[in-house]
Amino acid sequence: MIEAVRYGFANYMNFDGRTDRATFWWWVLAVFLAAIAASILDDGLASGGVEPFTLLLTLGLFLPHLGMAIRRLHDTGRSGWWVLIGLIPLIGLLVLIFFYVQPSNPDGEKYDPPGPSPMPPEPPPAG
Repeated sequence: MIEAVRYGFANYMNFDGRTDRATFWWWVLAVFLAAIAASILDDGLASGGVEPFTLLLTLGLFLPHLGMAIRRLHDTGRSGWWVLIGLIPLIGLLVLIFFYVQPSNPDGEKYDPPGPSPMPPEPPPAG
C-alpha cells in the first residue's frame, strides 16, 4: 500500500501512461482509510459543520486521485475522458467501478509514453 501511495503522489500531475489494477486498488484503500481518519478527527472538533481535515484531504488528494483514475482507465484501453461519467450520480460511479476492475488491455499501450515500458506485466490469473 505504501508503494501505491508513493506512486500516486510521485505522479500526481501525470495523466499519461497506465496504472495497473493492484496499484490502483491499494491507492483507493489508502484514500478510504485516510478519509475515515479525517472524519474521526473532524468529529472530535465539533466545529458546527466545518470539516477542516476532510476538506484538506479532499484538496490534497484531488489531483493525485484524478491522475491515478485516468491512468487506470488507460490501462483498460479507455480514454481518460471516461472519468467524467462519474459526474452522473450512482450510475456513473457503477460504470467507473466496472471499468476499474477490468484487467489490463493491450490496447492501453497506446497511452504509454515513448521509451521503455513504465509498468511491469501483470501476473497471469491463477487457475
